[in-house]
Amino acid sequence: MIVEDEPEIAELLQDYLEEEHYEVILAIDGREALTLFRECRPQLVILDIMLPKLDGMEVCRMIRAESSIPIIMLSAKKSDVDKIIGLGIGADDYVVKPFSPGEMIARVKAQLRRVHQLSSPPETPAIIRHQDLELHLHAYEVTVRNQPIPFSAKEFEVLRCLALHPNQVLTREQIFQQVWGYNERGDLNTVTVHIKKIREKIEADPANPMIIRTVWGVGYKLAGGTR
Repeated sequence: MIVEDEPEIAELLQDYLEEEHYEVILAIDGREALTLFRECRPQLVILDIMLPKLDGMEVCRMIRAESSIPIIMLSAKKSDVDKIIGLGIGADDYVVKPFSPGEMIARVKAQLRRVHQLSSPPETPAIIRHQDLELHLHAYEVTVRNQPIPFSAKEFEVLRCLALHPNQVLTREQIFQQVWGYNERGDLNTVTVHIKKIREKIEADPANPMIIRTVWGVGYKLAGGTR
C-alpha cells in the first residue's frame, strides 16, 4: 500500500512496483489509509509523513498497534531527529525525498525478504521462551504472559538477536550489523530507540528493566536463562 497525497509520486511508485509484479493499492490521506489497511491487509506500507486528515506519524502508530508488517516512511524532511522519531514509533525504514524509484524498490524487496527469510512450514515451529516471554521466530510474533504484543519487523529482529545470544553482551554495532546489515547507512542511536520501544512492550517496569539489561559502556544482553 502506498499512502501519498502527491499523485505524481504515488503513480510513479505504483508503476515501478507493478513492473516488479507487486499488487499496489493507493491512499491519498491518513484516514483512507487506515480504512484500506483494515480492508485489504497489505504486506507492506510506504507511508508519507505529511498527509491530510491524519498525518503519517499517527497512521504509523495505529497500524503498528494492529500489525507488524514493514512500514517505510517517506518524507521531505532530512533531519536526524525526524528519522529517529519515525523509527521510534515503529517504522522499519525511512526514505527522504527526492529518491530514486530503484532505491525504493530495493528497500521494499529487502523488507519483504527480511520478514520472510526465516519462514518455514508450520509443523516445524521455532520458539524461544524466556520467563513470561515467547518469540515465535518463524511467525515474527511475540507474546507476554500468553498475550500477543504488536512488534515491528525491526523490533522483532532486535529482540531475536538478543534472544539467540542469551546472557551474551552485544554492542550496538553488533546489533545494527545483524539487524540492518553491514551495508546499511544509519545512526547507532536507532538501536537505542528500538531497545527503548521493546522494553516498553515487554518489561513490567521499563525504567528498571529485568529482561533486557544495559551493560554500561558495552551494550545490551538478554538476562537470565532461555529455554
